[in-house]
Amino acid sequence: MFIRLSGPDSPGIAAALFDLLSHHEATIQDVEQITIRGHLTLGVVVAGCKQTELQRDLLMFGYDRDLAVDFDEVSSTSTSTPQGLVATLIGNSVDPSEFSAFASVIAAEGGNIRRIVRLAQYPVMAFELLISGPDTEMMRLAALQLGRDMQCDVAVHHRGIGRRAARLVVLDVDSTLIRDEAVELLAEEANCLDQVKKITDQAMAGELDFAQSLEARVALLAGLDAEVLDRVKHRVTLTRGARTFMRTLQRLGYRTGIVSGGFTSITDHLSDELSIDYSLANTLEVVDGRLTGKIEGEIVDRARKAEFVREISAAEKIPLDQVVAIGDGANDLDMLNVAGLGIAFNAKPVVRQAADTTVNVPYLDAVLFVLGVSRDDIENADSAN
Repeated sequence: MFIRLSGPDSPGIAAALFDLLSHHEATIQDVEQITIRGHLTLGVVVAGCKQTELQRDLLMFGYDRDLAVDFDEVSSTSTSTPQGLVATLIGNSVDPSEFSAFASVIAAEGGNIRRIVRLAQYPVMAFELLISGPDTEMMRLAALQLGRDMQCDVAVHHRGIGRRAARLVVLDVDSTLIRDEAVELLAEEANCLDQVKKITDQAMAGELDFAQSLEARVALLAGLDAEVLDRVKHRVTLTRGARTFMRTLQRLGYRTGIVSGGFTSITDHLSDELSIDYSLANTLEVVDGRLTGKIEGEIVDRARKAEFVREISAAEKIPLDQVVAIGDGANDLDMLNVAGLGIAFNAKPVVRQAADTTVNVPYLDAVLFVLGVSRDDIENADSAN
């Protein structure tokens, strides 16, 4: 028998209900409870008792507590929940038409929504949906297409223990962790911003080989006083929510890394400021106190970024399928693909199409909701430290 109680929540309801069920020697087969704005819905499946007598006492129980009580017959065999998918709706607001549109897509792909939970109300609204049934890739592509027509983001990925167990997050830096492109900040100092920006845009869109484009841009910086590196690192602007994002990951026990096609003068500063565990970037060659227009050593391109993710994964003994990588440009594609979950953050179209899931709101901490971390989790982590 399925029992559903609904009404105003108050302390002690569950304790009293289970005491009543114990008195009737009922066997509990399933329990689920939610509370929304002080309104309780509690469902219990029981067996092994005299239903008529139990129903009579439950109706009195509900009357005494101003709760509605309903009964229904259900199968005595519990149905298992398929592993399925997790979808996250994220936006400044999520209105009923957007829920309707997404629910229609899920149904069209053969899926079924099993649960919806609100994760956050700020800095954005975020809802998590557990979905059973649909093909992962078809659902991801359908959600990606839908997201282009809505004001909110739709992120879809596998549900499973690996999602909760993920313990390494690696981020791109330029236009991901920070709102700037490091080479463009330096180009402003060298009065060649227009030339550098044009090359940057082509590289990030995948129209130019990254290594060649970086060499071309850095060559334009030749002759700059090396003191400019100290000035520029203090001009960097963190993406909104970056501090909260990194702090929360660390307090929840995650290891963190950043990898950049930019420069160590900036990434070293960010690593110190945000207590990041691992960092890799390019080093600008300096001779006699001036930039030579060359890079020292191996260039950090898309292949090197992916290799760096593998290196950290091995060093930390964290399987790659429990690694999260976040980036925005074509130079990030390899590391997004090698990680268990690759997230395109305010990314170029070519990256959004290839990544596991996308987030397009301007807050980096919104990525936490894709990882299943709620706003309450964030605030609890802050209050515990």
